[in-house]
Amino acid sequence: MIKRIITILLLMVMIISACFAIAGCSRPKKNPGFALAVEYNTHAACAYVAQSKGWLSEKGYDQGAFDVYATGVALAGALTKGGVDAAYICLIPAIAAYANADVPIKIVCGTHKYGYALVVDPSKVSTIKDLEKGSVKIGCVREGGTTDILLHKIIERYGLDKKKVLGNVLRMNPAKQIMAIKAKKLDAVVVPEHFATIAEQKLGLKMLVKSQDVWPQMQGSVLIVTDRLLRENPTAVRDLFKITSMATDYINEHPSEAAEIVANKLNAFQEAVNLKEMADGNSDFDVTLDLLSCSMANLEYTTQIDQAEVQEVIDFMLQLGYIKERFSASDILLEQSHFTGE
Repeated sequence: MIKRIITILLLMVMIISACFAIAGCSRPKKNPGFALAVEYNTHAACAYVAQSKGWLSEKGYDQGAFDVYATGVALAGALTKGGVDAAYICLIPAIAAYANADVPIKIVCGTHKYGYALVVDPSKVSTIKDLEKGSVKIGCVREGGTTDILLHKIIERYGLDKKKVLGNVLRMNPAKQIMAIKAKKLDAVVVPEHFATIAEQKLGLKMLVKSQDVWPQMQGSVLIVTDRLLRENPTAVRDLFKITSMATDYINEHPSEAAEIVANKLNAFQEAVNLKEMADGNSDFDVTLDLLSCSMANLEYTTQIDQAEVQEVIDFMLQLGYIKERFSASDILLEQSHFTGE
């Protein structure tokens, strides 16, 4: 009797296996996973929206959570170590990783324009010229970061004394800049959104210069993929482009709903980027729907990217000595032919 049962079970296994071997009964194939990373700010809104809407899961990608980085510089560092396959990252650190660390990446599309600002304590800085005063302390990320390069653009645009302004700069990440200006240890900060709006709305400071004031059509962030992912899984790259386009359309068509999604994500990811640990007990990085709506309104969400604009960034970084040598923007931009077909 036992032998008969075993025989029947074996036959059932064989039948089931045969069934899955033929096309009509084949198991659905799940797309292989990949390491996707984002920055902790409103620049990565399309990624947060896509995750919340389940669009990655619908394509078969198991993306329950992102790797979240406090800054684009930190994310670029992860790229150099080979731990990231695709990322929503500011253009400038992406260029630096490609040009200085020889990280083999391609820019798939843009995600937004603008998204950075100079925010000041109006009691200490009333005009842009005040940045030259020796008593004024300015917060900014390390040399070569996006807001550092924006500061150089501000210096150039307003004819400021470069030596005097840079002599007043203290280097720290955006969260620490917000804490420092709140504690009156800084008088001005150059930060990305949403930190600029936090400084303006929560601390009562003044957004003196936005990136669009000094850099028309400035490319903010981009979606990048490694050459390995492009070579081994081109379908994943096409899917990411489609998902990014869907999320960007959603942001523009449903700004309030998108802001609520991003607000929830940023509040939830504070621990992931150690904001609580860096805080002094009095710092409040929680964001509301109203605050995020104002922040996101300072960006232009679009997947459009212009080769000439990317080249302008490359050339300005070379002028400042932040990349080793000039290269053509076409070398890093992915050809649109990769998005045709399924």
